[in-house]
Amino acid sequence: MIEWSETELLIRDAIREFVDKEIRPQVDALESGTLPPYDLIRKMFASFGIDALARESVTKLLSKERGSGGGGGGLAFGGQEAMALIAVSELAGVSLGIVASLGVSIGLTAQTILTKGTLAQKERWLPELATFEKVGAWAITEPDSGSDAFGGMKTSVRRDGDEYVLNGQKTFITNGPYADTIVVYAKLDEGDGVDKRDRKVLTFVLDKGMPGLTQGKPFKKMGMMSSPTGELFFSDVRLGRDRLLGESETGRDGDSKAEVKSGFAVERVGVAALALGIINECHRLCVDYAKNRKLWGQEIGRFQLIQLKLAKMEVARINVRNMVFQLIETLRAGKMPTLAEASAMKLYSSEAATEVAMEAVQLFGGNGYMAEYRVEQLARDAKSLMIYAGSNEIQVTHIAKGLLSR
Repeated sequence: MIEWSETELLIRDAIREFVDKEIRPQVDALESGTLPPYDLIRKMFASFGIDALARESVTKLLSKERGSGGGGGGLAFGGQEAMALIAVSELAGVSLGIVASLGVSIGLTAQTILTKGTLAQKERWLPELATFEKVGAWAITEPDSGSDAFGGMKTSVRRDGDEYVLNGQKTFITNGPYADTIVVYAKLDEGDGVDKRDRKVLTFVLDKGMPGLTQGKPFKKMGMMSSPTGELFFSDVRLGRDRLLGESETGRDGDSKAEVKSGFAVERVGVAALALGIINECHRLCVDYAKNRKLWGQEIGRFQLIQLKLAKMEVARINVRNMVFQLIETLRAGKMPTLAEASAMKLYSSEAATEVAMEAVQLFGGNGYMAEYRVEQLARDAKSLMIYAGSNEIQVTHIAKGLLSR
């Protein structure tokens, strides 16, 4: 794949029209945190028929599983990889937070239930998550863990008869303040004979309003303000076995560490599409500004240093776009990049987007530092990509491990 097809360009233009009409006018409210993004996402789903497509996909998937007794496929709609990545990219250039909220709800929360859940659990939670009638959160990060997600995990569950009791705290949880359905990872209390760092990690599904569950208020952040992020607190939350994903502590449906690593790979390859959206928007704004802004009686685009900035932006745009093209072809072939490959994509694209966005601020000069000009928001949003989905420092470790294990 070397360019978008005619159909893909039509899809892109339709999404741009929706974004310009429905989202751009709301950016200030989204960025201030006064307008949660969920109704806008639902409106987008309805406008493009995504909700109906998701409902049909889940219905067929569950029907097939009932008949075969086996596991289902994915929530991705066959052949629509390019459409999904185009939508993500176009949204990211205007409101990165909307993509984060959408991606965590469907790409992590619903997908985890789909991958690990029993048929009854999928029937219970998937339909409303897939159509975005309900908002999902995926809770693994804790105040003292960060990149050491498993070893440093302190949130724990203990067996109590036929139930479990959950205690602990999660932080930096996308959609946490408003989520209806929450996937939570916790260490099983296996007694003093097992080191706490090595204890099994189990996955549970919680619903909003459960006794002992407290959803904190949204944090104030540097960027991605359109995506509510907060803390979750668990105080003796009683959970039946029906809330343990897979309803098993052993075998394929038991320890969740391998499944979480797979989720990390999905999240990281998505960063390339997010970065492309930010780069595209910075590129568009800077070219326009260079043509129209005048100093010393001429357009600043005639100055070589400005031309150098624009040229480097173009190189970054081409490189990251080609990464996205390669990703689409890989997915179409029924494959998924390895964790090392996903980390490489995340590392490069997030650094490229941040560099482009900071240069965009510089190109705009004093205007670029003002919130009135969107490059200021793009710079703040781009920086989050170097931390989001695992800090870039941890990506280096995963890339190196992948190389050295060959």
